[in-house]
Amino acid sequence: MEAPAFRVERVDSGDHQTEFRFAGRLSFRDLYASWSQVRGLLRAHPSSVRFDLSGVEALDGGATALLLELKSEVMAKGAEADIVGAQGRVRAMLELYGHHPPRPCLNQPPQRIGILDQIGRETLTMVADSNALDYLGDVVVAAGRAIRAPRSINWHDVGRLMERAGADGLPIVLLISFLVGLVTAFQAAVQLRQFGANIFVADLVALSITRELGPLMTAIIVAGRSGAAFSAELGTMKVSEEIDALRTLGLDPYLFLVFPRVIALVLVMPILTVLADIVGILGGLLVALLGLDLTVNAYLLETHKALALWDVGSGMLKSVVFALNVSLIACQRGLATRGGAEGVGRSTTSAVVSSLFALVVIDALFTMLFNAFGL
Repeated sequence: MEAPAFRVERVDSGDHQTEFRFAGRLSFRDLYASWSQVRGLLRAHPSSVRFDLSGVEALDGGATALLLELKSEVMAKGAEADIVGAQGRVRAMLELYGHHPPRPCLNQPPQRIGILDQIGRETLTMVADSNALDYLGDVVVAAGRAIRAPRSINWHDVGRLMERAGADGLPIVLLISFLVGLVTAFQAAVQLRQFGANIFVADLVALSITRELGPLMTAIIVAGRSGAAFSAELGTMKVSEEIDALRTLGLDPYLFLVFPRVIALVLVMPILTVLADIVGILGGLLVALLGLDLTVNAYLLETHKALALWDVGSGMLKSVVFALNVSLIACQRGLATRGGAEGVGRSTTSAVVSSLFALVVIDALFTMLFNAFGL
């Protein structure tokens, strides 16, 4: 047979011996287009086949693979097969591709893993990758050094971080808190109006906002904004080896990077929580004025009667613990980052999800603790 760039000739001799003589330039594109015809030349079953490449001028990798596959097919049928006559680069290409014997293709389907097995594996992987105990130990050791030498902390970054976590996030915190107070008042008004107890909407909004919703919603917003930013920043520094550079310069990453972020959130979160409480109460006031025919004076007096100092103080106490939770988890995930840009994305996602889960657990523990002590 003949093709535009090459030709193949079959020569039969006695004793079922066959020789295939290739000539021209064998490229994968040309040879593959005529491959069915080349294989058709093997319609008989000779006992010995020789592939003569003495007339081949050039041979690329794809064509080499096809020739070796054809040789393997002949040998699989019990016949002898050999490639002869190759010279120069053609011979070098055959030696390169034929150095390793062909390996069988394993077409076994992957084993299906049960959901419980998968959950267990993911949990073990998460625990192994987090290095949480090592991180907590390093934080405690660094905290001891910081107490003995407060000037070792990078105080210059605290103000900048407070501005980013506090002032820059204030609009969204106030907006969400106002809407939460508005929705809470609307839901309460539907029930209280049936009993003529419209005034008590002030009690419900004030207590729910100051004790639960204000600190929790503020912490969730800060975790989504600042927690993700902290994890991404430290993760990028980790994969670009800036953390190692700090250690080389004799700077402790915990004192230089982690503690400024923890201090900034601990200082900012209570302030944001108080402002969120005020705006949430104002959202309830708007519903009282427009939907319950209450006056501003009556609503504020009832709010003052319902609220105690501990109600606001308990929310601020929660906000401090929430701030520690968000900052420490975000920094831990950032410092544990590996794997380039994809690793930074995984660390950021893990930081936000872990922070939100921990926030809900901590809030539930606080609620049970306060109820147990009658607070």
